[in-house]
Amino acid sequence: PLSIEHQRVTYGDKLIHYQVCYLTRRKHKIAIHVHQDGSVQVDAPTDTKPTEIKQAVLKRARWVLKHLSQIEEQQKYVLKREYISGETHFYLGRRYQLKVLKRKNEPVKLINGKITIHTQDKAAPTVRKLLWQWYRTRSNDVFQRRLETLTEDIKWLRGDVPDWKLLTMKKQWGSCSPKGVLSLNPHLIKAPRDCIDYVILHEICHLQEHNHSKRFYKLLDRHMPDWSSRKAKLDAMAELILAD
Repeated sequence: PLSIEHQRVTYGDKLIHYQVCYLTRRKHKIAIHVHQDGSVQVDAPTDTKPTEIKQAVLKRARWVLKHLSQIEEQQKYVLKREYISGETHFYLGRRYQLKVLKRKNEPVKLINGKITIHTQDKAAPTVRKLLWQWYRTRSNDVFQRRLETLTEDIKWLRGDVPDWKLLTMKKQWGSCSPKGVLSLNPHLIKAPRDCIDYVILHEICHLQEHNHSKRFYKLLDRHMPDWSSRKAKLDAMAELILAD
């Protein structure tokens, strides 16, 4: 059901590898994305010819190579997390600098583009715990709101928000129990909103279709025609946002 092709093109002395996501019912033109892990994704309507896609990539090759160069430079300085000021951490698909101040304990806040932690104990385990508690709090709030919004558009749910819980998982973003309880990974709060919506909708569809049958993907296609693009984006970021 997920139609993806891996291609490459030469621009000057550079080789650009990219994956093509063919999207059903896509009305827009070819779209090119450069992800944080250095992968290049091209979204295209199902009837687009490979030559058209290649030309689109060549047309934006300088832009693609510029972003790839920036990502490569950033990754040179990626070390094991120390939970100190200046480190970057993901939230809703964006990187934010961590600011750790030795002051009286206060709730963690996102202020002026920085995740600010006030704590009397600046040791890494303490900062990590405070940051993780903040992620879980934000997950509860954001996931609940997205569930409410998504269920509004699904007639067979009749507006009922499914029961759900947070569950930290190493290899899954979400799951659906036989009793219809959704589990969502709090690490998902680090991903872009459209990826969060994809995971939530994926699990909601399991309430109707309990396996990955053709009927399941037909249901997913109906409610989110561009789900394959969102999944590819999330897969590309997975290693970065699951890093502890």
